[in-house]
Amino acid sequence: MQDVIAIYMDKMILDTTTKLTHSGLENLAEDRGYLFISNHRDITMDPAFVNYILYHAGYETLQIAIGDNLLKKPFVTDLMRLNKSFIVKRSLKGRELLKSLNLLSQYIHHCINNEHNVWIAQREGRAKDGIDKTDPTLLKMLAMGNRELSLGNSLKELRIVPVAISYEYDACDELKAEELYTLEQTGSFMKTDRSDIHSIVTGMIGFKGQVDVAFGSALDITDDDPDEIAAEIDRQILQNYKLHDINFLAVKRLEQEGLISLNRFENRIAEREISNVSQEKFEKRLNAIDPSLHRHFLFSYANPVITKYKT
Repeated sequence: MQDVIAIYMDKMILDTTTKLTHSGLENLAEDRGYLFISNHRDITMDPAFVNYILYHAGYETLQIAIGDNLLKKPFVTDLMRLNKSFIVKRSLKGRELLKSLNLLSQYIHHCINNEHNVWIAQREGRAKDGIDKTDPTLLKMLAMGNRELSLGNSLKELRIVPVAISYEYDACDELKAEELYTLEQTGSFMKTDRSDIHSIVTGMIGFKGQVDVAFGSALDITDDDPDEIAAEIDRQILQNYKLHDINFLAVKRLEQEGLISLNRFENRIAEREISNVSQEKFEKRLNAIDPSLHRHFLFSYANPVITKYKT
């Protein structure tokens, strides 16, 4: 199935990206399984790009963790499972949820022990505001698979490699801004069966510009504090995240509108040389969406800069 998908990935990359780059493969051994924990911007394209890079470099392809919220249509479930995906049952409650998470963790340990690669997002749901942060609860779940060991030693068995995925343009940027605006105005955002499918399709066929996949180094875990381990994953993702012109342009526009103050990293912003082409594309993209969404749209692109340089 993945051999077939690779052909369509070639066409999708040609049609929707201007450049696909990667780094860090030298950190990986070909005869070992790794748990890749990445930032999460796109429902299907995040693991797809990681898988594509590994596939063409001759590495074992990924087993992919996906939430059961995406499996409302039987044909989607079938396609996901054919693509080496396994299900994270988020909709369960109480004891049933705990039992399911324990089984999930055991399965991930089983995959790594048998030299299969696994991908999972650093937290539930996409980062709609452009802030990439690992959920320590995820690490607690991952450690459940080997209760005979301490949390740190159990996670060490998984050979966790942080992965930073950066898109020049988020194909779902307007959809994310609309969701955040609605949530801000009404206090809730109701997803429908169609909304997730719409996001999946938009992420696949929407224009992405330059895409970069950066593999970090396997974590050298020396303690049992999930917050500290999550912080190290975040540090590598931030360090390896590739910033684009649009990120800096969004920061400048927010500063011009008095929504942020550059202060501590003004010199960094000033050093960035922005091309006229990037400026024109930015203005065109911003003006194409409803003005009420501009603030959320701008922050989604600006936050990677703000977070990286503040840190």
